[in-house]
Amino acid sequence: MESAVPTPNPWMILPFGLLLVAIALAPLLLPGWWHKHYPKVAYALGAITLGYYLFGLQAHHRVLEVAHEYVSFIGLIGSLYVVSGGIHISVKGEATPLVNVVFLLIGAISANVLGTTGASMLLLRPWLRMNKYRITAHHVVFFIFIVSNVGGCLTPIGDPPLFLGYLKGIPFWWVAEHCWPMWAVGLSILLAMFYVVDSLNYLRAPKTVRERETAHETWKFEGLPNLFFLAVILIAVFINQPPFLRELLMVAAALGSYFTTHKSVHEANDFNFHPIQEVAILFIGIFATMMPALDWLESNAGLPASPSTAFFYWSCGSLSSVLDNAPTYLSFFSALVGAVHNADVPHLLATQTLDVVAVSVAAVFFGANTYIGNGPNFMVKAIADHNKIHTPTFFGFVFKYTLPYLLPMLVIVWWLFFRG
Repeated sequence: MESAVPTPNPWMILPFGLLLVAIALAPLLLPGWWHKHYPKVAYALGAITLGYYLFGLQAHHRVLEVAHEYVSFIGLIGSLYVVSGGIHISVKGEATPLVNVVFLLIGAISANVLGTTGASMLLLRPWLRMNKYRITAHHVVFFIFIVSNVGGCLTPIGDPPLFLGYLKGIPFWWVAEHCWPMWAVGLSILLAMFYVVDSLNYLRAPKTVRERETAHETWKFEGLPNLFFLAVILIAVFINQPPFLRELLMVAAALGSYFTTHKSVHEANDFNFHPIQEVAILFIGIFATMMPALDWLESNAGLPASPSTAFFYWSCGSLSSVLDNAPTYLSFFSALVGAVHNADVPHLLATQTLDVVAVSVAAVFFGANTYIGNGPNFMVKAIADHNKIHTPTFFGFVFKYTLPYLLPMLVIVWWLFFRG
């Protein structure tokens, strides 16, 4: 009988490590070569791991499981990308630091309704346009921090890890009820940091730029029929049976949006498929090569005798930074269930409330630590790069922004809520 969780050789984590190194260093050291050959790198390293699982471990069920996860992931990401590309929000001026903070706050709240992916894809282009006179890397990075990650901590729609928890039996409003204090603190800290950084940037801008950005102009929305297709995608998220119906509805919504949207709207958004193509290819490699890392952790990394809430927060968070945060969350949630002798979810939520909250908050918040921690991160970077906007490298993101800005917020959240 095939084991539900294969036990891979630890050496098979190496392809995942090589892919992370390539994603981090190749665009910096070999940009021309990487732009041309990154699909070959992702496919080759993924093929090594898939071959090992299929022919070495005979773990066909595990490969099919990951393939289904990938199809669901790219179906959601891709459909939201296409539909949001059919909605054009015209906005010029008004990009003062205070207005930017309000915009990011609206984006954070919207992430709980549209998902971090939906909110990111819908709001990124107007965000870039309204700041075009002084756009810098911090505009892109804080957008990733706030809209693409931390903002979506209140509902299962908000972020994929929380949706997996919902599928496992956590009530829909349980997350909002228990995670809102951490959400409020984390979001407030990041918005305050952004206001300071953006104010300094604003003061350095030439006076003519500041005058343009404070000229109030009416916002204009085009492509609003695509809100129907957006609603279809959000409804499809909750459909589990029959298999692949959810993904088919998402694809149908994307096709309907693409072929019914006026060409002028796509042109206004500078819409093309290159960003989603890059994300789809790289995440084929990531989903395939991270299987040994996740499976080895689940098979060999047992819990301490009396794990603290801080252990769950920092362990789940650290791994969510470099692994996809959804399967990382699921691994720790399963560990929590096992720690209370495979109790049902209501009993787990009643007896280990703070531990479940710690895992939930960590998976969402720490997903912002790197470009690969959460699906929308890489998508935002790809769209910004396509628009010729400077974005930090993989390590530049970590050392220039994660460590000085995000890490202090994560420490404060731990100190206030999870250090016991």
